[in-house]
Amino acid sequence: MLTEHDSDADVPGWWAALGVPGLIDLHVHFLPERMERRVWHHFDHGGPLMGDGWKIEYQWPVDERLARLRELGVRTFSALAYAHRPDMAADLNAWTLDFARRTPGCLPSATFYPEPGVVDYVRQALTDGARIFKVHLQVGGFDPRLEELDAVWGMLADSGVPVVVHASSVPVPGGCVGPEPIGEVLRRHPRLRLVIAHLGMPEYEPFFALAQRYERVALDTTMAFTDFSQLRMPFPDTLRPALLDLGLAGKVVLGSDFPTIPYPYAHQLRALDRLDLGDDWLRAVCWGNGQTMI
Repeated sequence: MLTEHDSDADVPGWWAALGVPGLIDLHVHFLPERMERRVWHHFDHGGPLMGDGWKIEYQWPVDERLARLRELGVRTFSALAYAHRPDMAADLNAWTLDFARRTPGCLPSATFYPEPGVVDYVRQALTDGARIFKVHLQVGGFDPRLEELDAVWGMLADSGVPVVVHASSVPVPGGCVGPEPIGEVLRRHPRLRLVIAHLGMPEYEPFFALAQRYERVALDTTMAFTDFSQLRMPFPDTLRPALLDLGLAGKVVLGSDFPTIPYPYAHQLRALDRLDLGDDWLRAVCWGNGQTMI
């Protein structure tokens, strides 16, 4: 059992007691070093989207971060990157796909941005083996309904490759976030395998409704139920039955935001454990659902 001190050393015993071979975490970030330093500086010092920011628990060299994931028993993880301006995504894809090739357990990850050539480089990423994509509508500052992205969404729907989408209005509302823009994309492409980051917090209810409506839409647990998030964006008790049902139906997956989190990795798992939704639910969320999706 994970204790209040949230020791990462306790994690392997926790998942072993559940009877799973480890953890599958679909919301992990690895970035080119220069970009990583900028992201960490932003979180350390805050800014327009982050307020005062927060202290990053795992602001470590890449080898140490990978070693910690292995020690935790994270068998499969992503290297999610996302573009915030034109002429970034293709280079990021080259980096993340190469990182996966030389990093055991890392899913080949990719991203995209509305710009000339986007269809070509998304197609190339799929050809090169990409197994998960990430877009961040707030940081990217674009509307997912743009005409130049329609063929991309269609291609991804046909491929069945999951797309982790930060579509909610956290940390601040504005732009093309919230359930409506991405909901319109789903109306056009109902077979898209979308993973709504952070359970859609703080707009939990409408994003849960999308997961209930569309067969291939899931939610990830990233930062949800932690003390940090419960103080700011508490999960509504009225959705607990839906959370249980969706998890057992394969539509809730483990996400953590490692390494850019303000608490130990173990705390995310304890936050799930203390929901008291049962071992079957935990096994599904922390292992089985992710295994099926990828």
